[in-house]
Amino acid sequence: MNPAASSSPPPTWLDRVQFGALVFVPVALLLHYTTDAGPVLTFIAAALAIVPLAGWMGRATERLAEHVGEGIGGLLNATFGNAAELIIAVFALRAGLHDLVKASLTGSIIGNILLVFGLSACTGGLRYRILTFNRTAASMGASMLFLSTVALVIPAVFHLLAGPDAALSEHRMSLFIAVVLLVTYALGLVFYLRTHSHLYTAGTHADHGSGPPAWSARRALGVLVGCAVAVGVMSEMLVASAEHAAQTVGMSEVFVGVIVVAIIGNAAEHSTAVLMAWKNKMDLSLNIAIGSSIQIALFVAPLLVLLSYLVGPAPMDLRFTTMEIVAVATSVGIIVIISQDGETHWMEGFQLLAIYTILAVAFFFL
Repeated sequence: MNPAASSSPPPTWLDRVQFGALVFVPVALLLHYTTDAGPVLTFIAAALAIVPLAGWMGRATERLAEHVGEGIGGLLNATFGNAAELIIAVFALRAGLHDLVKASLTGSIIGNILLVFGLSACTGGLRYRILTFNRTAASMGASMLFLSTVALVIPAVFHLLAGPDAALSEHRMSLFIAVVLLVTYALGLVFYLRTHSHLYTAGTHADHGSGPPAWSARRALGVLVGCAVAVGVMSEMLVASAEHAAQTVGMSEVFVGVIVVAIIGNAAEHSTAVLMAWKNKMDLSLNIAIGSSIQIALFVAPLLVLLSYLVGPAPMDLRFTTMEIVAVATSVGIIVIISQDGETHWMEGFQLLAIYTILAVAFFFL
């Protein structure tokens, strides 16, 4: 056996940055438990600590997937892809911060579509004039996102028609919609991983090489569990300080959820999508951006509705604000347009970033 083949690949600059950023974990603990630093510094430290932890969770999931085969590996990646954000949302549910939870879901959907794919197209466009991707896979992803938009619009329209006295009916309707979305997500996994997996595996094997897995299964599982526990601790601190920190710096709870928390929870995926675009692997980059939005809309959101009956002081519904619905519908509409021709370039990426900036400004002043 070649010794070099069984050793882990040398760390990249991104590995070193993520490892160095773990210093914010003890910093956040010190600020929260041993000093009177205030909610703003605690919020910032906890947020900066979650970013590298989410990155290591993603890496551990990928390494664990190498031991279980492509099908189960894909399921693991789909399940844990937004684990950090799900953990943050659960702690927010426990605190009864439903508006923050919904805002973070909205922010993740529009952030992955506009910010992540926009940055990816701009970055890849610096090296390549035209960036191509599988049009069929992209269109399928866009149609799944359209379904999620319908799931957001219907409860809001129902609220307008039925009035505020129909709160119990809204919760029941949200519960039924959540079940429908989870079933759709499960069938989508069958589509992605089994019946039409060839549409989503182009260019995804080149980076793994032909050698044995870089990590043992025990090491990957240990890192995954350890990071999940650490993210849970940081999330509890983040949620506890979010409301006071937002008031101190003049930000609304909705803006914190839509922009700040959403970026924190998906920072690791953001960097991966941009790096893939730089390597002209736009299928993988687009799958990360759209796939993560689909996972938030069809899996995380309905799962949180179900969990709210168990961990929250009150059940959460799927009635989002008008601004949140407009933001999601706009984002989905633009990705539908872009996915039609199977190619993109840096100018389309800039346009997506411009739309994201406009929406961020609107949420800030809202």
